[in-house]
Amino acid sequence: MNVFAQRRAALLGLLQGPALLLAGRPRARNYPANPYPYRAESHFLYFTGASLPRAALWLDAGASTLFVDLPAPDDELWHGPQPGADALREATGVDEVRPLEALPSVVAQALGRGLSTLPANDPVDRHWQNQHLGRDWPLAGTAAITRDSDVALAEAVIALRLKHDGAALAMMEHALEGTAAAHLRGMAVTRPGRHEAEIRAAMEHELLARGLSPAYGSIVTVHGEVLHNVHYDHVATAGDLLLADVGGEAHGWASDITRTWPVSGRFSATQRALYEIVLAAQHDAIAAVRPHARYRDVHLRACLTIAQGLVDEGILVGTPETLVERGAHALLFPHGIGHLLGLDVHDMEDLGDRAGYAPGRTRSPQFGLGYLRLDRDLEPGMVVTIEPGIYQVPALLQSPELAGPFLADGTLRLERLAAFSDVRGIRIEDDVLCTDTGHRVLSRAIPKLPAEVEAQVGSQP
Repeated sequence: MNVFAQRRAALLGLLQGPALLLAGRPRARNYPANPYPYRAESHFLYFTGASLPRAALWLDAGASTLFVDLPAPDDELWHGPQPGADALREATGVDEVRPLEALPSVVAQALGRGLSTLPANDPVDRHWQNQHLGRDWPLAGTAAITRDSDVALAEAVIALRLKHDGAALAMMEHALEGTAAAHLRGMAVTRPGRHEAEIRAAMEHELLARGLSPAYGSIVTVHGEVLHNVHYDHVATAGDLLLADVGGEAHGWASDITRTWPVSGRFSATQRALYEIVLAAQHDAIAAVRPHARYRDVHLRACLTIAQGLVDEGILVGTPETLVERGAHALLFPHGIGHLLGLDVHDMEDLGDRAGYAPGRTRSPQFGLGYLRLDRDLEPGMVVTIEPGIYQVPALLQSPELAGPFLADGTLRLERLAAFSDVRGIRIEDDVLCTDTGHRVLSRAIPKLPAEVEAQVGSQP
């Protein structure tokens, strides 16, 4: 309770007028009584800790009010005992709890005093905002916030959520304990003949058994070249690499971990060669995480290491610096080195690049570098992912526009890359805290050295 009160006080100290944060509402799968699993909007959750459907947090004149749907007479029949206003006030530490139907009149009285709010992600909640706040919110989301008061609220929320307090870090480390168990279990049950779905189920079991939930759609696949692959219908066979991007969530706080391991329990020589390039790139990028380091430079450090490794293997021709400057490495490492991590697995991306990019910085037009989700100087308390990879994506390698120039001048040697055909995709990802003196790898308990990974694969039935 004290943590949330401190966060609300800090936010109020940054604002000139009243502010409104909505929790969101459940969405029906097919009829109202059968909703999808509900999770409160992250901004609301950060300042209340309460996952209350349809609730709203009102901040004004140094005080906080929670507007909620108070229990109906028959709620207990269907849902069990529900907390009333007094219990919610005690649990969250807000100054007052009022019925939700009282909110529109409060908003109406405040419209002339610089009311600020963040547009909701859900179209139903956005319609509520349009109706009661008289604002035409952009349907594309919140990246286009333009009203001065709303910009001020967005910037204030970003300033507070960029650097995590002790309570937030404790929740993230709790999520990582279950995530570590999930990855160890996934390695242990992997063997030729197992379906991806079976391995995914074993991993998510470790999360659910600890009261955690997946922070995002788990990626457990032998087709790691598909970066956001959420299909689980393939059989893992000897010679395959299995890429598992699985992270647990504790009270909304996310973890995000990727490991890649050989289905047969042993990397082939070609698999190990590319795996060690990715691992070296990750080590170099993690070493670059420190206060005041620019995250873009952390990304480029990994790119240089990958480019050097690909040159050493004869896949690319040229100096690493020139290859990275031209973007040749992005044909095999097309995404950014990582992103912010917090209440969202891609933290605050509902605010667009306003959260990820420091003022005055914009995305690069270059393929690959343009996918970088974060370009801020790191500060103590920030948590980022570090997740380099190497992928053979036919659409990229066969693209006349992207690969054509590098094939024409001999920079990319497809005939040499063909020797590595047993590698579809490799990614290694850890969650890293920037500290006062450098960094701390929060996910260090999850093995990633080749011999350590091999020792875990197939060790359990």
